[in-house]
Order: sequence, then C-alpha cells, then structure tokens
Amino acid sequence: MTAIPTNAITLPDMLRQPPETVRHLQDALLRRMVEICYDSHPYYSALMRREGLEPRHIQSCADLVRLPPCSKKEFLADPDAFRLRPELLPGNEGLLWKVVYTTGTTSGRPAPVYVTSHDHFAYMFGFKDRQDLIGLRDDDRLISLFPLTGFPLGAYARAADEIAAVGAAILFGNTGRADSPFPLNRSMDEAVAMVSRHKATVLWGVAGFVRRVLIRADELGADFRSVRMVMTTGEASSPAMRADFRRRMADLGCADTVVVNRYGSTEQGGTMIECCEGSGFHSALPDQLFHEIIDEATGNRLADGQSGMLAVTHLNRRGTVFLRYMVGDVGSLDHAPCPHCGRTSVRLSSTPVRTGDIMKIKGALVNLGNLKEELDRRSGLDEYQIVVQSQDADDPFSMDELLLRLAPGKGSDSGFVDAVVADVTRLTNLRPRVEILPRDQIFDPASQAKPRRILDSRKPR
Repeated sequence: MTAIPTNAITLPDMLRQPPETVRHLQDALLRRMVEICYDSHPYYSALMRREGLEPRHIQSCADLVRLPPCSKKEFLADPDAFRLRPELLPGNEGLLWKVVYTTGTTSGRPAPVYVTSHDHFAYMFGFKDRQDLIGLRDDDRLISLFPLTGFPLGAYARAADEIAAVGAAILFGNTGRADSPFPLNRSMDEAVAMVSRHKATVLWGVAGFVRRVLIRADELGADFRSVRMVMTTGEASSPAMRADFRRRMADLGCADTVVVNRYGSTEQGGTMIECCEGSGFHSALPDQLFHEIIDEATGNRLADGQSGMLAVTHLNRRGTVFLRYMVGDVGSLDHAPCPHCGRTSVRLSSTPVRTGDIMKIKGALVNLGNLKEELDRRSGLDEYQIVVQSQDADDPFSMDELLLRLAPGKGSDSGFVDAVVADVTRLTNLRPRVEILPRDQIFDPASQAKPRRILDSRKPR
C-alpha cells in the first residue's frame, strides 16, 4: 500500500490551505483508501473487479469518475457489504468503537454504520481542530435535544464526541420514545426545565424539535436567559425558520440569538457548516471527506455552480466506507474562497434540496421545498405537514390532491387559513385542502425523531 507520512494526514489551518495543497493531500489519502477497499471492502472490491478497475486506475480524486456512483439503495440492500473487513486491517485500525444507525429506511429498520477507533479519533480531532467554524467554546454547557431512541442514533452519539473534543459540558434531554422496558425517556417539559436548571448555553438538535422547545419554553415562562446559541441539523432549516428561531430567542430574553446551520448525514460521518447565513456549507473535514456533484443519469462530475446529486467519498475511514455515495440531496458546489470568512474549503450551496421534495403532482413537477420555506415564514403556525395523496385512496388512478395539515398557534387570526391557501395556490398552481389539527398529531416529539414535513401517501401506479 502507498505509505503516507504521519505528519501529512492533516495540515495546520486545514480549512484555509491553498486548494492545490488540499487536493494533493486528498489524492494521497484516496490512493490509500482505494487500495484498502480493493483488498477488504466487499462492495467496492466486487465493483472494481466487475468494472475492470484496479487501484492503479484511481490515483487521484479526478480519477474517481471511473468508479460508478452508488446510493442508499445499494447500501440498504446490504449494509455489511460496506464495512471493511476488520481482520485485514493493521493494529487497532479495524477495532470496533461503536455502531450508529441511520433512520428513514423503507423497511422501517435502521441500517448500521460501523465506527472503528480510527474513525472515532479522526472525527473528534477534526472538530477539536476546527471548533472556531462552529463557534463552540470550552466553557459552554450544551444540551443535546436529539432523541433517545431504541437504536444508537448517529447524531445522539456524535454530540457527545464533539463536545468531549472541545472540552465543554453536555446535558442530554433524552426526549423521544424508546421501545424499551426501562423508563429513561423524558418529556419535552422536562427538557425545557433542564435548560433552565443547568443554565444551558447551547441548544443542539433537529431543527423542528428545537423550534418546539422554544415554543414550549415561552408557554411555560421558562428561564432561557443563559442560552446564547442554537445549532440545528438533521432537517433542512430555511432562512425563514432561522429567522423564527432568532425571534423566539429574543422573546425569551436569551443571551444571544446565534443560529448555526449544519448539514450532514450519518453515512457521511461529518457535518458541513455555514460560517454565516447564506455562505454555503463549508466542508469541515476536507482531510476526511471528498465532495462532488454528480449527474445521476451518467455518473459524470459536474462543474461548480451546476446542480446535481451530492456525493461523498471517505478518504480516511476504516469502518463503514463509501466511495462516490449519493446521499440523496441535490445541490451545487463552490471551490472559490468564501467571501465572508476567507476559508478555502469547498462549500455546498446553502439550499440543498432533498430529492423527495420534488414531486410530480397532477402531471407537473412541483418543488415542495419552496412551499416548506413559505410555511416556515408564517408566524402563528406551530406545526405543518404537506401531504400528496389520491382523492380516492382506494383508486390507484384517482386524481392527485394536495393536503395541508396545519396547527395554528399564538398570533393566528380568522383569516389565517385563507391567507395560507392563497400563498400555496400561488406557489404551486394547486389549491390545497386544509385540515386543522393539534400540533402533536402532526409532529409528536415523544414518538418521532424529526418531523415529516412532506408525505407522499399515493399508492404506486
């Protein structure tokens, strides 16, 4: 295998290195990663041999285009095929540290992502070395608002890793519902009380849940004056939603109204972070991850500014490893230095679109992500869900129908629903049917890890 000097695994001030310096390091790490995968990765070993590829054919990130991309479909079909064979790795590199799981599989069964000791230390080092991008301080008291689930949720486990690396303190709200005989889960009200009791300075969780915590804190008159920052991940957080966060934090008398927007996935094994609103998501770990935008139909790499499927390649992992893995989001990349902070690490557009947000309704493609942003902007709306369904559920050839489930809150008036319907009709050219429901019937934080903002309930035709 190609040897890489220990001192070349990362570089000082990694996010501000000249692009050519970073690419040289990425190329060296990729060569080693491909060699390891060729020898000990069930999926990529078989794929490369089937395609007539050997490690000598992939010597740089530019050469990655020779390798066909893959997606959740292949991963979920056999998650263990994406795990390096630990017995073939030297020393402790393959020693299993923990297993985390993804959510949202079609079978309802989470898929395992294996994390070795090598991967664990790499993740902690990356965020300790670059904590200035996030804005966490070693005197922070962060409360994790990720749910305690019946399986090790990636975000729940990694919150502790990141705070441990920074040297700050962490609390666990342990909300949610676990299928366990041991009653450890807390209610949202108890989590709100923990923020007040321990004077938490940072709230971190799925955007929709954090918002509900702020709403409930206001209803309870909780003391959130110590809170200075909200971090969100796990769900797209639009500018309108972040403005809503800041307004609610100001109303609660928080110490500050900083909102840090993060983008990531369990499979990626790291997050991308905005240095400021609208900057685009910086790659925080360019020495561990390579990002590209792919034309899904051809597998070709697209240039900066062109929109396509985001794909990630692991450069330095020893557990579950992905090469050219399409995470399921559409976006574009920018390799130019950031005009806001000067960092040179690649940035993802600030508005990546989940592929499920774009649907064909009544024969026309509709970007329901735009509708989500419009509803996020609505004051006086506690919860919502956008449902695409058949007018006749028993008839698979029935006409499509757009249904809005709304939970009006404080600040709504008698004309609220009519105004929402008018805006939706303007944005989608579809007149929705509306159901008014209690907010927990739309998103119940006690039983769901994150809200399902868009639901397609139509039967396959």
